Amino acid sequence: MPVTTRARLLRWLLALLVVGALVTLLMWPKATLVDTAHADRGPVREVVEAEGRTRLRDRYVITAPIAATARRLELEPGDAVQPGQSLIVLDAMAAPALDARALAAAEAQVAAARGRWAAAREAAAASATHARQAQADADRLQRLRRDQLVAGATADQARTAASQALREANSARFLEATAKHELTSAQAVLAHGSGERGATVLQLTAPVAGVVLRRHFESARPVQPGEPLLELGDPDALEVEVDVLSADAVRLRPGMRVELVRWGEAQPLQGRVRRIEPGGFTKVSALGVEEQRVWVIVDITSPHALWHHLGEAYRVNARFLLREATPALRVPASAVFFDGNTANVFRIAEGKARRTAVVVGLQGEGWAEIRHGISVGDTVIVHPDRASEDGDRIRGRAR
Repeated sequence: MPVTTRARLLRWLLALLVVGALVTLLMWPKATLVDTAHADRGPVREVVEAEGRTRLRDRYVITAPIAATARRLELEPGDAVQPGQSLIVLDAMAAPALDARALAAAEAQVAAARGRWAAAREAAAASATHARQAQADADRLQRLRRDQLVAGATADQARTAASQALREANSARFLEATAKHELTSAQAVLAHGSGERGATVLQLTAPVAGVVLRRHFESARPVQPGEPLLELGDPDALEVEVDVLSADAVRLRPGMRVELVRWGEAQPLQGRVRRIEPGGFTKVSALGVEEQRVWVIVDITSPHALWHHLGEAYRVNARFLLREATPALRVPASAVFFDGNTANVFRIAEGKARRTAVVVGLQGEGWAEIRHGISVGDTVIVHPDRASEDGDRIRGRAR
């Protein structure tokens, strides 16, 4: 074969090879860019979240026991008061004395108030005894728990019971103070109406220690019997009221753990469900939909030093922990997709997507528990495309 013919043939072969390589390169499937995540171990929790607000456990409204003239109020909201401290001074108005029937009624009210005070004292003493016994039982079970002689749940229940008994004892003590205040008011009515000496000036005192929440007047003015004058409360005795959808409320139980989030600090507060009210109410949502909701009362169990800046009617979000798996093998919930009743993920192996059937457990807070199908460290596709197929070339991008 002549040299020129051989050179021409080599040039044609080389050109064909270049064209074939270019065609192959153009026809070669491109790798799809996807978001990926690694399967790891961590908590997976099923939760119900709803909006709530703080409120005082015990509120005391100081009212006018008689028609009188109230002097100018010097206390302001936020001022601290002590039991027995003078709050409001009432000057007697020119009024006729009580007739015989009204005087007898006032004497009966004093006797009834004295009886209620005696009953409140006995109830407070009984509650204090119960609280001491509950605390002793809790301490004993905690020691047995350290020796692994009782279950941890039993010790936790005893500790919760002791905390509840202490709160009930405090409430009984406040009720005793309130009963005494009512007796003082009834005695004042009797003294004012019977014309006793010294009845022209009446001082209303604080039944308990706390702070002034609201005042209903400032300057001196006449007041009528039963008219609210001042509101007191203990800001350290806060609880949270949460309105929950009735369909979610049936899944809650007293004593259930609660996390209080978005209350102003990054660290969530801990709480427990104390009461689920039996009656619901209708509320119109922001979208105009009528919803049946239920009030759930939550006790704050975190140390007071963490939330001492909280006040009454502050907004919080309550996260009720229904179930929890920890530690669990988990992936982002958006990585799981269903084909009929079968759950699947796309696992990345050697640069390709491999469709893998999995068994899913708990789901919540953006995570899904994987009980079977993949292992710790496997890389999965997050938000897989509907067009994705087994064997597709993948170029991953970590979230």
